[in-house]
Amino acid sequence: MEGARIRVLLVDDHGVVRRGLRGYLQLLDDIEVVGEAENGLRAVELSAELNPDVVLMDLVMPQLDGIGAITRIKAAQPHVQVVALTSFIEEEKVTGGLEAGANGFILKDADADDVAAAIRAAHHDEIHLDPAAARILARGLRHGSDVPPSGSLTERELEVLGLVGRGRSNKEIATELGITERTARTHVSNILGKLELQSRTQAALYAVERKLVPDR
Repeated sequence: MEGARIRVLLVDDHGVVRRGLRGYLQLLDDIEVVGEAENGLRAVELSAELNPDVVLMDLVMPQLDGIGAITRIKAAQPHVQVVALTSFIEEEKVTGGLEAGANGFILKDADADDVAAAIRAAHHDEIHLDPAAARILARGLRHGSDVPPSGSLTERELEVLGLVGRGRSNKEIATELGITERTARTHVSNILGKLELQSRTQAALYAVERKLVPDR
């Protein structure tokens, strides 16, 4: 694990934004910027070519927007994590990004440390959301009548879902429940399938909304 760096692809149609992000991230010991893309189409190409761990993805771009790019990247490379980067929180963009497979949302005016935290969280299969994005997603789940009830889950899956709701990674869930990380990952996948949810972020918010998160 020592020396392993998180390989990041930066995607934004503004060169000054990419330069600013690169300038900060290259100062960090655990993050390496492996490429930059100026639009969604180029992002898809570079992701396939470079196989990054995390893509920091602008949502509003020419040719192919961020949501379209996330959809294509996740379809071809489901292991690649995506953090959506946006100038302002808009419900349509947040829900669209979530459905496409993003597991983090951060504002462009966020502190540099927050950007790094979002990248690290995504790499560890954890969730990092701007508070405004979290409120929008929770509201969407609250009003979503087509989400199946949690009664379809086994007792173990409910335990796993509760820990996902607390932001636990698969490794942390495995340690806490005394199971392997692969088993934890399988449980999460089964939970998403049974509840017809699109991402770990949605599962976490589902757990919080339905008070399935353990107190401690």
